[in-house]
Parts: sequence; C-alpha cells; structure tokens
Amino acid sequence: GSFDVIIGMDWLSYHRAVIDCYKNVVCIPLPNGEILEVQGERPEKDPRSLACIKADEKKLDDIWVVQDFPEVFPDDLSGLPPMREIEFRIDLILGALPVVKSSYRLAPSEMLELSSQLKELQEKGFI
Repeated sequence: GSFDVIIGMDWLSYHRAVIDCYKNVVCIPLPNGEILEVQGERPEKDPRSLACIKADEKKLDDIWVVQDFPEVFPDDLSGLPPMREIEFRIDLILGALPVVKSSYRLAPSEMLELSSQLKELQEKGFI
C-alpha cells in the first residue's frame, strides 16, 4: 500500500529538513542525531517505518504578520466579522448590458497599414 503526506514548509524549515529532488528523498534530522530519510516512489533501499506524531497547534502569536499588526487580528474569532461601513460600492442598473463598441476605431487605410505591419512581424517570427 501507499499513502500521501502533506508537510508544510514551516514544519520542514523548523525541523531543518533537506529536500533532494534528484534523489526523490527528504532527509529529516532526528533529535537523537540520526537522519530519517523519506523516500519517494521507487526507493533504492528498504523504506523505514514512520511514526505518526501530532504537531503543536500553531497560535496566532507565532505568526510574524500577526505580531506586526495585532489590531487587524482579533483574539476572538468565534463568529462572523462585525458589520462595517461600506467605503465603496457600484450601483448596478437592472437590465443594463455591456457596452458593445470597438475599443479603437481605425480608418480603413490605417487598418490596412496595421494589418500589413503585423503580417510582416509574423513572417519574421517576432509574433
């Protein structure tokens, strides 16, 4: 059997893991000094067992953006955000349709010149 594991970059960085894409392996130094090698598909040697551990729960105070802007992140996130005054809005008109108009109007001679310039650039491989 097989299984997939998703590990965040913060966790890998905190544990000083090394990702070797060429060998398809992740090396994680363990507290006892040994190195745990997690092999990708088709391991070259017998894979070792992995133990499942529960990570510490991340707190808002651990995130540097929250530390820099505490007034933006309330302590209590138990419900919806409070009602706030709307600073900007666009009133929609019932039944209104998008404007159907050419963005740039060119005279027939200008259109012909533009077309020939584009064709020349295309032939030269610029477009």
